[in-house]
Amino acid sequence: MSLPRGDELMAAVLGLRRVVRRRLREQLPGTVPLRGAQVELLQLVEREPGIGVAAAARGLHLAPNTVSTLVNQLVAADLLCRTVDPDDRRAARLELTAAARERLARWRAARTELVTAGLRTLGADEQAVLAAALPILDKLAGTLDELPVPVTRSPEEAR
Repeated sequence: MSLPRGDELMAAVLGLRRVVRRRLREQLPGTVPLRGAQVELLQLVEREPGIGVAAAARGLHLAPNTVSTLVNQLVAADLLCRTVDPDDRRAARLELTAAARERLARWRAARTELVTAGLRTLGADEQAVLAAALPILDKLAGTLDELPVPVTRSPEEAR
């Protein structure tokens, strides 16, 4: 068996993600779409209520000023609540609003329903292959997160 090409794997994963996001927008009309980084921040705050902005930036591998911008956007959209840290009044703690919890729950339920319906159209062998691939994809994600970041220079810089 040959090694799958990285670009083919990513095309398949991103294609699946794109279709799911488009179908969810159709299924949940009237919901203002959120960007990927906004959703990731909401999911992080859901997992770690009270997380600070700096810790969220580290957890998302984003610059602190980028996370601050996301926080401001989500506070303005009434999806995130920012409170002063009682131990360090210069720092903020982040919590989901009720609207964010409800939105994430609706989105998750709709996504699960959509993907489960799609999985049911596959044969048993195809379902088994996908089920077997899940821990491998998780392992690959962890491995990629640990790899040193190569510095790629443009052709102009190489001269």
